Amino acid sequence: MATATVTAIPTDTGIETRNYLNADYGLKSWLLTTDHKRIAWLYLIAITFFFLVGAIAALLIRIDLLVPQGLIVTPETYNKLFTMHGIIMVFLFLIPSIPAVFGNFLIPMMIGARDVAFPKLNLLSWYVFVTGGMFVMYAIAAGGVDTGWTFYTPLSTSYLNTHVMAAAAGVFIAGFSSILTGLNFIVTIHKMRAPGMTWFRMPLFLWSMYATSVMQVLGTPVLAITLFLVAIERMFHVGIFDPALGGDPLLFQHLFWFYSHPAVYIMILPSMGVVSELIAAFSRKRIFGYEFVAFSSVAIAAISFLVWGHHMFVSGESVYAGVVFSALSMAVAIPSAIKVFNWTATLYKGSISFDAPMLYALGFIGLFTMGGLTGIFLATLAVDQYVHDTYFVVAHFHYIMVGGAIMGYMGALHYWWPKMTGRLYPDRWARVAAFIIFIGFNLTFLPQFVLGYLGMPRRYAIYPAQFQSLNVLSTAGASILGVGYVIPLIYFIWSLRYGPVAGPNPFRAKGLEWTTPSPPPPHNFEQTPIVTEEAYAYGSGVPHSV
Repeated sequence: MATATVTAIPTDTGIETRNYLNADYGLKSWLLTTDHKRIAWLYLIAITFFFLVGAIAALLIRIDLLVPQGLIVTPETYNKLFTMHGIIMVFLFLIPSIPAVFGNFLIPMMIGARDVAFPKLNLLSWYVFVTGGMFVMYAIAAGGVDTGWTFYTPLSTSYLNTHVMAAAAGVFIAGFSSILTGLNFIVTIHKMRAPGMTWFRMPLFLWSMYATSVMQVLGTPVLAITLFLVAIERMFHVGIFDPALGGDPLLFQHLFWFYSHPAVYIMILPSMGVVSELIAAFSRKRIFGYEFVAFSSVAIAAISFLVWGHHMFVSGESVYAGVVFSALSMAVAIPSAIKVFNWTATLYKGSISFDAPMLYALGFIGLFTMGGLTGIFLATLAVDQYVHDTYFVVAHFHYIMVGGAIMGYMGALHYWWPKMTGRLYPDRWARVAAFIIFIGFNLTFLPQFVLGYLGMPRRYAIYPAQFQSLNVLSTAGASILGVGYVIPLIYFIWSLRYGPVAGPNPFRAKGLEWTTPSPPPPHNFEQTPIVTEEAYAYGSGVPHSV
């Protein structure tokens, strides 16, 4: 992360010195705020709520699978549980989590700006997101959706007694929040960098957020159009996707996965940016091959739009198209591998401290690598024919999303929590929670690779008795994983009132955000910083607390 010299350019005088968490700010000021840091907090509260709802659905699924015939719900309710779990976790947690919370909080401070380019648009994006989330919550309360989180046709366009329209409308609306946020970040990074903050002095977190924002702006409208066409067909019986009306269901899959595979990287690229920050800070070294890691984010964003067809190997796609998509799917693994190798090289001979954020970063590398390697199996036509729509896919996806995206999110939360709140959390408990999450995660999803290899299909409420022992093991792991997530929730809330005062730079890290007070004042910097060093210049001395 780049640092600033003591030389500075004066900005407007009379900047309010109170921090954004001061108690004399009322609820109205929060709901009408244009401060990027407070909007980040609004997002944090909202997505935490959605995460808890999605996690409860996951827990109910795992409890039901304890016995082959189902333990607590009917097969119809089971279908609704895994559908709502997927919709909430993907569209209301994983996609917005790091960009909406940490992108909002950090991007202006990392580039030496006072706010994002469009503060009012930033607040609007939160209201749009919450509105979309409320539509999804209505769909749950009104009876649920049973199509799966992918809204596959003709299930989603048939006239069953499920609330597809409300859930699809919620995802449609929430998508506009992603577009607005992505547009805001692109303009902010392009136009508002402090003097001396060149592209190759930017923290790698900014490179990942920039690539993610481009994908949000280009990809999300395709999903919006797809869901709009589902609504048109469902309401007016226009034959677009439903073969009974003369439509083509494969058209839906092409449109859906053209967005939804880049969406995988919308979820994972921000975590990769976080891991770059953590590896550098806790090994006290510049990221090895900084330029390669930076451009690998751009490469991932570009190639991710070309691989959607590997989701359709068994859907009637031509063999020739399958070969092309298989090769492209292998290619997208190369920039991801560059990141992993360069992180590993950075650790070599580093002065490593195993603070809680670092444990999450190391956990990310291990679990994401596992998920990436198993993705190669799914990108291979012959293997995918066998394991497609089995629990092998469930395990692979969760190793990427939970083992990758959420580990990165937890690492970010632990790393920047003192900056956001001005308070420290108990590091010993944080380390314990990181170990519990890692153990619980592997105990949950490693058995699912075996289940998939043995042929157990996903999304089934009832399964053959020979699979019970592995399902019991997976459910036991899920309960441990749940405990691992509850512990940080408790100590983060505790730290808000009782945590020791953090100071501006408790981790002695590099970067402009660490030169501000904790929590930062409303406009971040009383003077515009001038950047004179490259990112992660730990060899030049670690800045002391301001």
